[in-house]
Amino acid sequence: MNYAGSVHVVARDLIGATLRHGDTAGRIVEVESYHQEEPAAHSFIGPRPRTKVLFGPPGFAYVYRSYGIHALLNAVAEEAGVGAAALIRAIEPLEGIEVMRARRHVTRDEELTNGPGKLTEALAIGLELNGVSLEDGPIRIEPRPADSRPPKIVTGVRIGITKAADLPWRFCDATSAWVSRPWPAAMRRRAAA
Repeated sequence: MNYAGSVHVVARDLIGATLRHGDTAGRIVEVESYHQEEPAAHSFIGPRPRTKVLFGPPGFAYVYRSYGIHALLNAVAEEAGVGAAALIRAIEPLEGIEVMRARRHVTRDEELTNGPGKLTEALAIGLELNGVSLEDGPIRIEPRPADSRPPKIVTGVRIGITKAADLPWRFCDATSAWVSRPWPAAMRRRAAA
């Protein structure tokens, strides 16, 4: 994976890649991009001790706690000194599904990993993994397998934020049932057809 390019290109390129931690793995089906130039990004206020990973080299994990509850996983993008990252919002489980079920205690498999806090719980990704390499660290993102189904990428506005909520920086695989709700408008239209 090339993380050094535009965060928006990196986010799109992550769709269909495999996210792996320990004995669990899943196909990335939803990502949102964030950049220091817009107020929803943690990097908007500049480098701080909590956000220094965001301003470091690309290809590292930025893991933070959301609302004091969930750890959320981001892939740092662009060049060092630019605060940009792609939030991994949902994955389609591939390996270690029984382990994920035990961690999540849910009855519907579509609920295992269809949100950023759900997937980190299912894959046991916590704050202690902030700053690890996504290429050779304990969390790995592997390129989309050549023989995998190609994603049908649709875009929409990011969800769960109040600032810069109109930016179309959410990227989803329209063929996956594991995309979090609400689905982007283009995906809802496909499902209704």
